[in-house]
Order: sequence, then C-alpha cells, then structure tokens
Amino acid sequence: MKLAEALALRADAARRAEQLRTRIAASARHQEGEAPAEDAAVLLVEASEVLGGLEVLIRRINRTNAATVVQGGTLTDALARRDVLRLRHNVVTSAADAAAGDGQRGYRQLRSELKMIPALPVAELRRQADDLARQLREVDTLIQRTNWEVDLLD
Repeated sequence: MKLAEALALRADAARRAEQLRTRIAASARHQEGEAPAEDAAVLLVEASEVLGGLEVLIRRINRTNAATVVQGGTLTDALARRDVLRLRHNVVTSAADAAAGDGQRGYRQLRSELKMIPALPVAELRRQADDLARQLREVDTLIQRTNWEVDLLD
C-alpha cells in the first residue's frame, strides 16, 4: 500500500470514529420505557475497533514518514517545513492586510479625523507572502509526490 492510500484510510477512520462518537452520545441515554435509537454498547465496541485500527495506521504512517528521505531530510522534516511555511504565510498575509487597512474604514469624512497610516511596508509584505506561498506549493508538491511513490512500512 502506498503512503497516500494509508493517509486516505487514516482520514476515513478518523471521520468514522467521530461519527461513532456522535451516535454513542445520542444513544447513551434514553427515556424510561423507550428503546434508544441504537445500542450504545455495540457502538462503543465498534468505535474501539476503529480506533485500534487507526492507531496501527498512524504508527505505520509515522514510521514511514520518519524513514523516508527527501531532499536531504526526512518526510517528517518536509511536513514540519510545510506546517511552518503555512504559519509564516498566514502571519505575513495578516500583517499586510492589517497595514493596508483591509476591513477598516479607509477614508476620512472630516479633516479633523485622524488619518491612519501603515506601520509596515505593505508591498514588501505582499512580496514575502507570495514567496512563502511559492515555497509552500513546492514543499507540498514534493510531499504529495512522495506520498504516491513510497510504500507504507510495517
């Protein structure tokens, strides 16, 4: 099985576990004299099985990520790089938006009102955000390609 397939199975298992949690909570109590919509005990057993399989899958994915070498580091390193690039991009974009006055009233009605001026170089921040977005796309493409090339470890 390829790593990408395991990632899809992990997402499905996580969704399934969340659905079961919701169904268990809905059936955990019922009115006296009435039957619950579903047997919460049976659902708990099913959730336990799904979560057990999810744990095994996550362990295998993590082992594979740590053992797979890409561009001088591991796939885990690339994932960390992608996560931090996303955070950097969000910070720089937010700073540029705030300095540009996005979402704020940008004009004065009276000459007596205070004029708002940017405290940060908006154009430079936009260039940084564009560069970070490019780096993010490149790292993400590398990760996605690797996910489809690498076999999942046991």
